[in-house]
Amino acid sequence: MDDEAVASQLKRENIALASFNKRALAFMIDDIIISLLFTIIFWDKFKAITDPQTLVLFINSLFIYIITVKTLYQTIFVALYGATLGKMALKIRVMSREHFDQPDWIESFKRAFVRALSEIFFYIGFIWANFTPLRETWHDKFAKTLVVNA
Repeated sequence: MDDEAVASQLKRENIALASFNKRALAFMIDDIIISLLFTIIFWDKFKAITDPQTLVLFINSLFIYIITVKTLYQTIFVALYGATLGKMALKIRVMSREHFDQPDWIESFKRAFVRALSEIFFYIGFIWANFTPLRETWHDKFAKTLVVNA
């Protein structure tokens, strides 16, 4: 479906796209949850760090683990519930652009993986949403998903 057909379908079904502000706040909530998880797991190592340089080096050493956990978190929650904890708190959800239902596991994984890449590349994929009619980020475009009000 092209953007115009999708927008028409959304209007017919009385579904509103989630605002940029809601999506950004949900993103922050999800990142805080993952940060807290890593802080709890590695608390002893964090306590032993005495200077900012060592902290940065330590966090950089966790890079692949952080990306993996973020991708798994996004994939599992979106595939099972249509939303992460942050999205649930803001009453927004992810839906497939193709069948207007919760994304399947493959769509959820694609979305999560490209989302992680977008974070690595200075969040450009997120900013992109401001310039598309359906507010689609790179990960939404790639996985053919939309974020809507629940």
